[in-house]
Order: sequence, then structure tokens, then C-alpha cells
Amino acid sequence: MENDNLNKLWDIQVNDISNFNPKDIITKAKKQRNSQYISITVLSLTVVVLIIYAFYYAFNQWNTFNLGLIFMISSLTLRIILEFLSLYRKEKQLISMTQKSYLAYLKKYYKTRQIINYIITPVCITVYIFGFYLLLPYFKVYFSNGFYTYIIVSGGISLIVVIVIIVKSTINEQRYLKQLHK
Repeated sequence: MENDNLNKLWDIQVNDISNFNPKDIITKAKKQRNSQYISITVLSLTVVVLIIYAFYYAFNQWNTFNLGLIFMISSLTLRIILEFLSLYRKEKQLISMTQKSYLAYLKKYYKTRQIINYIITPVCITVYIFGFYLLLPYFKVYFSNGFYTYIIVSGGISLIVVIVIIVKSTINEQRYLKQLHK
């Protein structure tokens, strides 16, 4: 939606919410939306790499290696779906609401995001780690010690980067929620 149209709509309304003006809300929404796009992109790239690897190497026979890949892919895919759903719902609501009702909606939206961030995401990360753990015995058998160490280190670093992105996003969302309650 064009910001100019949204600004016009909100400018003609009585502004009884003194802490925010339409530009502040739009700026915060854009920043948070961009953060979600970055998260979706990183998670999607990881899923694509895992799927390519799975179809190219893994699905010759069923074993715990395949189970580990499925755990990793499904946990990331669930998180991507949740990000898309919450992003779509917020944008859909933005078009049809007044400033006051949209502010109330944002408060509810960020509370829902707390459930995603504090319950569903840790479960997804745990499932992903368990899936990675299931792959390690196969990596140890099929790769040299040096490459196996590289896989463990790079896998750990990648996981830390993804967790940092998610934590940073969660902190920003908490900050937005606190600002909305002022």
C-alpha cells in the first residue's frame, strides 16, 4: 500500500493517540517487515540447500540420516510459513483499519509474535539441532576428520547466526511492543 494513501487516511482522523503519528507507525512497520524478510530469506536459503542436498545424496535409502534432514527441513519450513502468515496478516489488516484500530491490532499482533518467538521458535530450533545431531554419525563415517570438524564448526556457526538473527528480531519486536504500550 502506498504510504501517501495511508498518511492521508490517518491525517484526516482525530488523533487521540498522542505517542504515535502515522509516519512513526509506518516507519516501525517497515523496519519490522524488512527484518522479517531477512529472516525469511536466510531460512529459505538454508531450506533450499538442505533440500538440494537431500535429493542429490540422501534419499537413496531410508535411515536416521534422512530422518535428520527431514527434521531440519520441516522445522525451518514451519518457521518460514509462520513468518509469511504473520507478515501477510499484518499487511492485510493495515489496508482496512483506522489509526486507532491499527494500533490496537499491532499490540495484538506483537503479542502473537511473542508466542511464535518464545514457544514455537525454540521448538523449531531444538528439532533442527536434533536433526543435525542425527546426521553427525554419517558425516563421521563418510568424511575425513578434518572435514567432519569443519561440518561441526560451520554447522555450529550457522546455527548461532540464525539464532542471533531470530533473537535480534525478537528484541526489536519486544521494543516495538513496549513503545506501543507507552
